[in-house]
Amino acid sequence: MRVFPLLGEHDYDKVVFCNDNDSGLRAIIAIHDTTLGPALGGVRMLPYPTEAEALRDVLRLARGMTYKAAISGVDLGGGKSVIIGDSRTAKNPALLRALGRFIESLGGQYLAGQDIGTNSHDMAVIRASTGHVACVNESAGGAGDPSRTTAYGVSCGIRAVLKATTGSDTLAGRHISIQGLGNVGFAVARFCHEAGARLTVSDIYTPLAAKAAQELGATVIAPDDIYDVECDVYSPNSVGGIINDDTVPRLRCAAVAGGANNALAEPRHADLLAQRGITYGPDYLVNSGGLIRCQEEVFDRPTEDFTIYSKVTQIYDQTLHVIELADELGISTAAAADWLAEERIAGAK
Repeated sequence: MRVFPLLGEHDYDKVVFCNDNDSGLRAIIAIHDTTLGPALGGVRMLPYPTEAEALRDVLRLARGMTYKAAISGVDLGGGKSVIIGDSRTAKNPALLRALGRFIESLGGQYLAGQDIGTNSHDMAVIRASTGHVACVNESAGGAGDPSRTTAYGVSCGIRAVLKATTGSDTLAGRHISIQGLGNVGFAVARFCHEAGARLTVSDIYTPLAAKAAQELGATVIAPDDIYDVECDVYSPNSVGGIINDDTVPRLRCAAVAGGANNALAEPRHADLLAQRGITYGPDYLVNSGGLIRCQEEVFDRPTEDFTIYSKVTQIYDQTLHVIELADELGISTAAAADWLAEERIAGAK
């Protein structure tokens, strides 16, 4: 029998292992909580070394989606799915349609969206097998890629931590270091650049870093050197777990705010940041802009930029509220965010 420790740490509504021999699909769908509504969460595709690592990731991500929805006022629950495989070589329509059939079998308990390794075009393919999907590309009648909305929310979180640490939320003249230049990270960099910030960036994919240098005037450094940059705000926008025992002592920033999910390797790393005087904008709050947009699509409400951005702007006020609550209670901002999210879920129950 296989034992997975995270299953014992938190209650999950459902965890489904999906296998389809014809398409080669190996996937896991995790539904953490549906108190506030059906569980929404992206489809992540990565070449996980083991099934156990894929399970650990999907469980953490699903739980994070529950808290993200709760703290951002979204009427949805938390879920996630992961496909085990390299999205550049193993992804194909048959595999995506097979996942759609598993999603359909859940009867609307889980709504899929895009994530690392998938995009809005993939969501349109999945929709051939199920209607329980969001973030479908615009040419197929959906609201499209939510990455830019996510990035706008991250920029609101960056302004909030600047306000908390400097007394001013202006980005003009501030130094922002950005780790990861994918769809969200590059858009974050562009928002900051357009507001007058000075950028230092890193990405494992050299052409993206070169593009940031050319289009945004960013200084490019090696990926592992990003933690050592002296800056106003460090913005992680790649994979999770990058704030850990090795990186926390290296950070030379006043604050952290980024789009990466599960940026903290463990909850205690929020306390380590606080001990160093570094203000942490909780990841699932700062990066909730995309979820706010997806909610509007799910409930068939307007998704034009003006309407959505006016709602995503609330991330700024909510981040400041979390920072103030943490100071008042003498706890980390991560713990304060958890407290607010859990309070809303308990109230709904």
